[in-house]
Amino acid sequence: MTLLSFFSTSTEMFPWLLLLLLLPPLLIIFKTYLLPSYKNLPPGPPKLPILGNIHQLGNLPHRTLRDLSLKHGPVITVYLGSVRTVVVHSPETAEEVLKAHDSDCCTRPNLSITKSFFYDGLGLGFTQWGGYYRDVRKLCVLELFSVKRANSFRAIREEELSRLADSLSGSAASGSPVDLTAKLAKYVASFTCRMAFGLSFVGSGMDNERFLEIFTEANRVIGKFAAEDIFPVFGWVVDRVSGLEGSRRKSFRALDTFYQKAIEDHREKKKKTGGDEREDLIDVLLKLQSQETKLGSTRITDKHIRAILMDLFVAGIDTSAITMDWTMAEIARHPRVMKKVQTEIRERVGDKGKVTYEDLEGLEYMKMVIKETWRLHAPSPILIPREAMSRFKIKGYDIYPGTRIHVNTWAIGRSPDVWKDPDEFIPERFLDSNVETKGTSYELLPFGSGRRGCPAMYMGLSTVEFTLANLLYHFDWKVTEEVSVDEAPGLTSHRKHPLHLVPVNVINRVS
Repeated sequence: MTLLSFFSTSTEMFPWLLLLLLLPPLLIIFKTYLLPSYKNLPPGPPKLPILGNIHQLGNLPHRTLRDLSLKHGPVITVYLGSVRTVVVHSPETAEEVLKAHDSDCCTRPNLSITKSFFYDGLGLGFTQWGGYYRDVRKLCVLELFSVKRANSFRAIREEELSRLADSLSGSAASGSPVDLTAKLAKYVASFTCRMAFGLSFVGSGMDNERFLEIFTEANRVIGKFAAEDIFPVFGWVVDRVSGLEGSRRKSFRALDTFYQKAIEDHREKKKKTGGDEREDLIDVLLKLQSQETKLGSTRITDKHIRAILMDLFVAGIDTSAITMDWTMAEIARHPRVMKKVQTEIRERVGDKGKVTYEDLEGLEYMKMVIKETWRLHAPSPILIPREAMSRFKIKGYDIYPGTRIHVNTWAIGRSPDVWKDPDEFIPERFLDSNVETKGTSYELLPFGSGRRGCPAMYMGLSTVEFTLANLLYHFDWKVTEEVSVDEAPGLTSHRKHPLHLVPVNVINRVS
C-alpha cells in the first residue's frame, strides 16, 4: 500500500513471479508509446525494470530510505514498481511539503486499501481532497474530537485506567512480570470502544480477546503490501492469487458488521430511553444524521458513520498504545530518567492518591520524556502518502502531478544535523526548547501537519499523558530482562518484542 507496507510480503515471491510473466511486453509498449518525460526530478538510486526500487526497501523502509538520503540528499526519488515516489528527510523539506506546498499536495493517492477497507474514502485518513474531505474534517474537529468532547470522556478514561491498575496491583502482589505491551493495547482499545459505542467489550457481545484479535488482524492486512498500488492495471491479479484481497475482505466484514450492530443498538436504546444517557460518538453521529447534516452533497448515512468509526479505531488505538509502550520501554532502559520523572510526578501530586488532569499541566519533565519518545520512535515513521495535484518545486527539484510524496519523520528524528547525539534518549534536550508537537515544528511531527494533520491530537495526547502519569505515580517498575528496542515491520512503529516489567505498588490508589 505504501513504502511501509512492502516489508510484510517481501518474501512472498510467487506473486512477483506472476508479475514478471505478465508485464514485460506491456511494459515495453507503455515505455515506448505512453510514458511521459520528466525532467529535473530529485535524485535517487538506479531502478530495476518493472520492480523499480522495491528490492532496496527491506523490512524497515524508513531506515533504508534514510540511508539513501545520506547519499542522494534530503529529497529523493524512488519507484515503487511504476509509481514515482518522492521522500523528504529534513525539517526544511518537510516544511516545504506540509506548509509551503500544502495546497499543492494535500490529496491522497487512490490506494487499493481505500476501496477495500476504508469505504472508498468516506472516512478521513485516506479521503481525497475536496469538498467532502473539508466537511468530514470539520465534523471531526468540531463534533467528535474537540477539547470539550475529549474532556467529556475523562470519567471513562479514569474507569478504564482503574481496571488496568487493579490488574497491575494483582501482579505486584505476587511479584509477577506483566506483558505491559498487551495490557496497554487492551486498555486503549477498551477506552476507545466505550468512547465510540458507550460500552465496554463485555457489553458489546465481543470479549476483549476476540475484539483485539479482529483488530490486530485488520491492522496486519492494512499494512500489507498490495501489488495493485504499484501496478494499478495488473496488480489486482497478484493480490487475488496471494490471498491479500480475501484477507482484507474478511477483516473488513467483521469490523463492518460490528459497527452496524452498534449503530442499530443505539437506535433501539434511544427508542426505549429517549437517549438521556451519557452521549458517545455514535450518539453524536446519529444526531447529526437525524438533522440531515450533509458531507459534501450527501446526507450522512450509516455507511458514513461506519467509515468514521473505522478511521477512529485504526488510528486511535494503535498510535496511543504504541507511544505509551515505547515510553515505558525507554524509561525502563534509563533508570535515571525513571527516577527523575517519578520524582516530579510524586512531588506534584503528593499524597492525594491519584493523578488528576489538573496535575498534568505541571509535569514538564514527563512532557519532555514523551517528546523524546516521539523523536526516537515516531508512531508513523513515514507519514501516510500525499499526492501532488499540481507541478511545484521542492529544494529546486520539480514535483509533477500524480507523484506520491512521503515525509520520513523517523529520519528527521534521528538526524545529527537537527539533534545532538540523535540516537541517545535524552529528554533534557527539550528544556527551554520551542519545539512543540502540534504540527508547526517540523523537527517533530507525531500528529502530522497541515491540512492532513491529525484532528484527534488533543484526545490522543490526553490519553498518553494521563495514563503514563498514573502508572509512574502508583508503581515502581523492575526490569527482569534486557529491554529490546528492536522495531517490528509495519505502517506504525511497533516494538518487535513485548515489554515485560514487574510492577511494584508504591502509592495506594484513591477512587
